[in-house]
Amino acid sequence: MEFIEVEARSVDEAISEALAKLQAERDEVEVTVLEEGTKGFFGILGGKMARVRVEKKKPLHEAKLERAIEFTTELLRHMDVSARVVGEADEEAVNIRIEGDDLGILIGRKGQTLQSMQYLISLAVNRQDGEWMRINLDIGDYRVRREESLRALAHRAARRVQDSGRRVALGAMTAAERRIVHQAVNEYDGVTTQSEGQEPYRRVVILPE
Repeated sequence: MEFIEVEARSVDEAISEALAKLQAERDEVEVTVLEEGTKGFFGILGGKMARVRVEKKKPLHEAKLERAIEFTTELLRHMDVSARVVGEADEEAVNIRIEGDDLGILIGRKGQTLQSMQYLISLAVNRQDGEWMRINLDIGDYRVRREESLRALAHRAARRVQDSGRRVALGAMTAAERRIVHQAVNEYDGVTTQSEGQEPYRRVVILPE
């Protein structure tokens, strides 16, 4: 994080000088007052200069990435799980990945534990500053493998509907998984999709157009 320490006759003057040097606006920085400063006797003798430390704030996605990695690492420590947490972020989402051996306990049946952990991490990261950003969690490339499996399932079901002209209902899925199926079926002519049921049993139905 870029920062600067500045002395001036008052805190306000020191902040203004720091902002000019950093070429930043007030809402783009964090200010720490190191010395309030005093005027001294008759405003002349024994006075102290004010001193501030002014730091440029990190972009929102970088700050949230740091928080997500820190929280996830602490969460694993409390769960007594030895694993490595890595991540990357852009302006749209923070992507966290847990790497290690024997991580099935963190994934759970049909990824339910993974989904719960993702929700918990998202809550912890986003409630701090009130600015929401999507948090994506993957464990041992589970989501990559799951997406490949769902796309293959969607392709088989779409071809069945094309051949038979009859609807095919798939099993219950999360909203993210249903989106993958909808997108995969869009590649086929003459078939369409719709979601039916209530959470957590909502499912995709593939049917002739």
